[in-house]
Amino acid sequence: QVQLVESGGGLVQPGGSLRLSCRASGLTSNDYAIAWFRRAPGKEREGVSCLSDRGATYYGDSVKGRFTISRDNAENAVYLQMSSLKAEDTAVYYCAAERAPCLSGRMLRDPDYWGQGTQVTVSS
Repeated sequence: QVQLVESGGGLVQPGGSLRLSCRASGLTSNDYAIAWFRRAPGKEREGVSCLSDRGATYYGDSVKGRFTISRDNAENAVYLQMSSLKAEDTAVYYCAAERAPCLSGRMLRDPDYWGQGTQVTVSS
């Protein structure tokens, strides 16, 4: 059974940092493209970042230069380091996996698996 489990969300002040984790079981994460998405209240889901099975990285325009995606094969995990956080980054963040290349902008075409999400709140 495949599971993606996100963790690391929480409450942080504007300008602060958080690191989200997406741990995979039942699949080998480096065989898949792993992406992060977010959904803020009243808004559509947004692609945040994607890491391909070959190590290529993609970022949404709103997070470029502030967020970094990375992979730890030993942990079978993908991380999203978020810095210089803004109130508009507040959302539920989800990771997803697809055995296909990342797509610029959309991140993934049709994910095979989704995590349950972790809440990130940026507020003073």
